[in-house]
Amino acid sequence: MSKKNTHVHEPLFHIVKRGSMVWWRAWLVRIIAVFAALVVCGLITVLLTGQNPLGVYATMIDGAFGTKRRIWGLAQNVAMLLCVSLAVTPAFKMKFWNIGAEGQVLIGGLATAACMILFGDKLPTVVLFMIMIVSSIVGGAIWAAIPAYFRAKWNTNETLFTLMMNYIAIQLVSYFTYEWSVPKGSGQIGVINGATRAGWMPTLFGHPYMLNIIIVVVLTVLMYVYLNYTKHGYEIEVVGESENTARYIGVNIKKVIVRTMIVSGGLCGVTGLLLVSGTDHTLTRDLAAGRGFTAIMVAWLAKFNPFYMVLTSFLIVFLQKGAVEISTIYSLNASFSDILTGIIIFFIIGSEFFVNYSIKFRESKKEGV
Repeated sequence: MSKKNTHVHEPLFHIVKRGSMVWWRAWLVRIIAVFAALVVCGLITVLLTGQNPLGVYATMIDGAFGTKRRIWGLAQNVAMLLCVSLAVTPAFKMKFWNIGAEGQVLIGGLATAACMILFGDKLPTVVLFMIMIVSSIVGGAIWAAIPAYFRAKWNTNETLFTLMMNYIAIQLVSYFTYEWSVPKGSGQIGVINGATRAGWMPTLFGHPYMLNIIIVVVLTVLMYVYLNYTKHGYEIEVVGESENTARYIGVNIKKVIVRTMIVSGGLCGVTGLLLVSGTDHTLTRDLAAGRGFTAIMVAWLAKFNPFYMVLTSFLIVFLQKGAVEISTIYSLNASFSDILTGIIIFFIIGSEFFVNYSIKFRESKKEGV
């Protein structure tokens, strides 16, 4: 008897990981994704609201760049988001999933506020600022070093640990906010040292946010150098690629984990300092305003490159500012602006798939007679 031929049916397509894409092609893919997202948002805008999508986009631009004050506010928010993004980058590049940036920023802000309230009228300005800087960095670093030590010593889950540290930090800030509240029991501190401005960041060139922006620009350059041109940066990359390889070449993995998280937490503490001393001049439990989580997306989209993070931070803040303006001008539900922002971010994240992978379709084969 003759045997029947069995044919193996190949899938219509399969996904193949790319080696490396030229940088300009990668950014072209991302730009196309943004334009595609705008088209989809335009269609949704017409279907749900009947508004002209071009007018909606013009409103977004006006919300970010409409006035000089809005431009400076945009720059300040970009700087603060960028600062947190720089902070989480070393940890994430090492594949230490630091979800606790919110708490580390809060602790840095708490330390700054404590110095301003307790020593504002008792110390010279230079000494006060030195104490504020040191205390904010140390506070954030300690808050990050605790989960790092447990991970290095007992291999605990850093994601859950750092996340739980956020809630502890929130409660600590809530407690001291109540203790320092004005009037007592109101639960709000109000403007700290509003009369004397003790501990406030100085104004440069007539702009109150200028010093904050300059500090973050310097930190961006330093972080790029740290990650790419130092031994510590090399060890972070090796540990992130393979702990076995790092162990084989003699890298002390436990030391690298703790040291890297101290750097990460210290930078988060600096963000808390800049927010309390340079922007808000007060302390609330919402000081970080979700930047600790948004920064993860910013760093990931930028492939942990500090200079690319400037662009991704700008994009995220621009969308947020524009979304708020849309809700205000068109009297729309705030959720609608969040929908548009979510769609655009979804397309941007999705574009990374096409940067890293390619789709290969099945080739048709003709059977011989």
